[in-house]
Amino acid sequence: MFDIRAIRENPQDFDAAMKRRGFDTQSPAILDMDEQLRGVQTALQELQAKRNEESKKIGEIKKSGGDASEQMDAVAALKTEMGELEERERTLVNSLSQHLASLPNAMADDVPDGADEDANVEVRKWGEIKVRSGPDHVEIGEGLGMMDFETAAKMSGARFTVLTGGLARLERALGMFFLDTHTSEATEKSGGYTEVSPPLVVRDNALFGTGQLPKFAEDQFRIPESSVELEKKVESSRWLIPTSEVPLTNMVAESIVEEESLPRRYTAFTPCFRSEAGSAGKDTRGMLRQHQFYKVEMVSITKPEESEAEHERMLGCAETVLKKLEIPFRTVVLCSGDTGFGAMKTYDIEAWLPGQETYREISSCSNCGDFQARRMNARTRLGDDKNTTFVHTLNGSGVAVGRALIAVIENYYDPADGGINVPDVLKPYMGGIEKIVKV
Repeated sequence: MFDIRAIRENPQDFDAAMKRRGFDTQSPAILDMDEQLRGVQTALQELQAKRNEESKKIGEIKKSGGDASEQMDAVAALKTEMGELEERERTLVNSLSQHLASLPNAMADDVPDGADEDANVEVRKWGEIKVRSGPDHVEIGEGLGMMDFETAAKMSGARFTVLTGGLARLERALGMFFLDTHTSEATEKSGGYTEVSPPLVVRDNALFGTGQLPKFAEDQFRIPESSVELEKKVESSRWLIPTSEVPLTNMVAESIVEEESLPRRYTAFTPCFRSEAGSAGKDTRGMLRQHQFYKVEMVSITKPEESEAEHERMLGCAETVLKKLEIPFRTVVLCSGDTGFGAMKTYDIEAWLPGQETYREISSCSNCGDFQARRMNARTRLGDDKNTTFVHTLNGSGVAVGRALIAVIENYYDPADGGINVPDVLKPYMGGIEKIVKV
């Protein structure tokens, strides 16, 4: 969402920001609706003043024993006219809000211009690629008898997986390792993340706040209303979370956050659910793009002037877990054509996958500025300022557990026996298992 006053004052800057996003000029239509709305509101105020004046006359006339029918008719006519204007006001407010809600965040000035992922700019590489190529995770997992797509499809359809034995434990170990790292080691260094166990089901307003609704409804899993809800005429839908960014960020929705408590940092290990609408034919093999997957998420709530530094810190936290796993990766800053709807700037971390002989995204860390805060009305009061200001929100994968599992499987694969060596940092979570082998 955007500050309409800022658009009024600098329509050229707003249009330039939307042009970088691939949108045509937006300000004329927005300002036209805004002008109409303000005109209606002014007319309503004038009618209200007239109504008050006529109502006062009625009281005075009746008090003196006179006939106030003429004034009463005038008040009734004003009430009718005001009702029509109030309906017009609601229509204009709704139209303007929907228009603004459909527009993406303005990007930071240092985001590189470009049409798609080919224009993303590499920031750095880390780690030596020890395994240049090899079998992919599907071949390895099925060879071990611990990765079953056929059984999952019978139960749930395409893009689900059943993991068993050592691979199921390895997936759990990764999640626990990521969570422990973000909550303990980060705390010792500079104030770490608070672990949260959030709801996996949210209402419309939560998804609207973080930007998934209304534009990306088809990408979400909506829970059909029960017969009881239908009888009660429940207006808000419920949805499975696409990422715990949604409940974690909404923890400050509709609130004024104490300045002393900022930055707030939250992390959670949850399943995530995505319909993957529009991705037919893309990454359909194996576990790369699933309807259900696990992820450790990081969310930060900061003062506006601190979000840029917090973004770099969050990126470092995500990179740290991959360094500990000794998984080679590269970090890129996304170009304008690849930056997500709600982000003003995004870094992607891409892990090396020998099965594809390329780097693939394993984490995405975004600074959303005040974009989400405006949608969810999350504010703070800085210093002695009597007015409130919107907080800044950031989110990042810390990291995607399923894709980390793929990276470990392929980078730690032993072609001699088809097994998977367990990374040293995961051994404490594996109950003494140092190598996953076929049983």
